[in-house]
Order: sequence, then structure tokens, then C-alpha cells
Amino acid sequence: MKYQHVYLDTIEYALPPHVLTSAHIEDQLKEVYAKLHIQPGQLAAWTGIYERRLWAPNTLVSDGAILAGKKALDASGFSPNSVDMLIYAGVCRDQQEPATACRIAHALKIGTSCQIFDISNACLGVLNAIVQGANAISADQAKIVLIVSAESSREIIDSTISRIQQNPTMDFFKQNIATLTGGSGAVAVLLTHEKISVQGHKLLGGIARQASQHYELCRWGHDQKNLQETGLIMETDAVGVLKYGVELGVQTFHDFQNYMNWGRNAPDKIITHQVGATHQATFLKAISFSSEKDFTTFPVLGNIGSVSLPITAAIANQRRILQKGQRVGFLGIGSGLNCLVLGFQW
Repeated sequence: MKYQHVYLDTIEYALPPHVLTSAHIEDQLKEVYAKLHIQPGQLAAWTGIYERRLWAPNTLVSDGAILAGKKALDASGFSPNSVDMLIYAGVCRDQQEPATACRIAHALKIGTSCQIFDISNACLGVLNAIVQGANAISADQAKIVLIVSAESSREIIDSTISRIQQNPTMDFFKQNIATLTGGSGAVAVLLTHEKISVQGHKLLGGIARQASQHYELCRWGHDQKNLQETGLIMETDAVGVLKYGVELGVQTFHDFQNYMNWGRNAPDKIITHQVGATHQATFLKAISFSSEKDFTTFPVLGNIGSVSLPITAAIANQRRILQKGQRVGFLGIGSGLNCLVLGFQW
């Protein structure tokens, strides 16, 4: 897929107020650590994640998305009534029905002619939504598309800590380390047609690949084997995700470079999904890129699911790490496994 007239006009974010450190998580697991002879500090050492953010208890994910959406509209100068399509793209949703986008549209005072809906594809949701919005703009079905997403890790982290305390074995602990890296946050991406873009970055194209034979490597939801279990579970084969996720990511990235005719040294900057230190180092080595081309937020924000990549891009843009004229690659990957790479002229 290649695009001629689509611009990423604005990207904004909202961070939750509460900081949860890896040290505090370990303090709650100190009896498990003692039993398994694990030294304090290992969670940060293994993952490279020292802290993450949490929304206040009982906060709806739509609340975070509304905050980010309002910031994006204010920054762009476009009125809520001018938005032609609103997409909510988070893993977390307020409820099964109606679409979380409905409450967001109402709060933002989006016009009645706007299409509003949710899409979901694990950590890849926002990038998939960018493709949906870009296709709508290219097909003259929309001039302005607002994409919002928010994730909340409070419930799943609390549930996981409790489950580890009840099952203090090394195998179970390893199976749930990835869950303890989860963070919370919200992001909003506003796409426009080039004719009305004010401050945009041109979307050049993208490519997608999938390896669905690995769909069981990471699962988040209610335990289908124990339907009486009221809490959520997340189970991750961290070794498998690293091996096959990087393998798919490298294949997709090289296919993208060939498709865009960019060569092996491009793009100038990359923003990847924020998994952790081992994943980052392994992927960069596999594509022969130095860490100078990358920008990360996982040490202080953790893995925020669908929000991780775009919120990292927003912060990089805010800090002027992404410079005008640079070719920038968004390298997204989500459980399933699915991978999507998008290229921008910043």
C-alpha cells in the first residue's frame, strides 16, 4: 500500500497520574522471591523496565482517550464537527457493546455525520486504524480522521500479582513476567488530506505480514478453561514471542525496505513497539541498525499495548528527535502474530 495525499497532522498523548515501579511490584512479591531465591531488582534487570503508569482506580479507558483526543483537536485547530471518521483502536474497551468510540465521540462533541467505530488487533490496533483512515482519505470518504486509543494495566497487574502469590513456582513466574511490564496511557492521531494539512507528516506507504500459526503465544482475557474465574489473565510465552516476533519483524521490515525502494540504511529514524530491552537489542542487531536510529520509552512507561508505538512517536516528535524531512518508520507488531510497518516523510 502506498499513499499520495495522506498526512499525519497531529499526534498527542495523555499519561496517567500514578507511577508504579518495578521495585514496588517486587515488594509485593517478596515472599515469592524469597521462596524462588530471586534477588530484588531482577524484574528491571530482565526487562529494562523500571516503572510504568496507572490510571486511578475505576477510570474508564475512554476517559484517557477523551483527554488525548481533545489535545489532538486543540493542537490541530480543527473543530470536532469537521471530523469525518473516529476510530477507537485499543485492546482495552469500556464494555463489549456499544463501541467505546461512541462515548468518546459524545464527549468530544463530534458531528453527527461522522463514522464512529472500534477496531482491535492487540498491540497493532492504532497502526491498523491509521491504514483504515488513510484508505478512507484516499478513497475520498473522509478528509479528517481521528484515531484514539487508551490502555489500562492496573487490573491485569493486580490480578497477576495475586495469581503468582497463589502459585509461587518458577515456571508460573516466568510465564507471567511479561504481564508485569504492562503500562497505561492514551494517544490520539489525527490524519488529514494533504489539501487541509496544517503541520503534517506525509504517509508514504506500508506493508503487513502475519504468522498466525503463533496465535497462542500471547493471550489476554478471561480464562476459557475456567469460566468461573472472574478476573482477567494474560499468559505469554516470552521466549516464543521474542524468537518468532523478531523473525516476523525482520522479514516484514526488509520487505518494507524493498517495497519502498529505500535500501538497507533507511529509514533515518524508527519507532518500534515498546516490548523491553532484550526485544529491542535483538531486533536492532538483526536489522543491523544502531540504537541511535531508535527511540524508546519502555524504561519509564512499560509496554502500553496499542498505545506504545504511537505515544513513543508523539514524545519523540515533541522532543524534536524526529526532524523535518527525515524518513521515519513505524514498526508495529502484535500478538497473533501480526506485523505492520509504515513509512513517513516527517
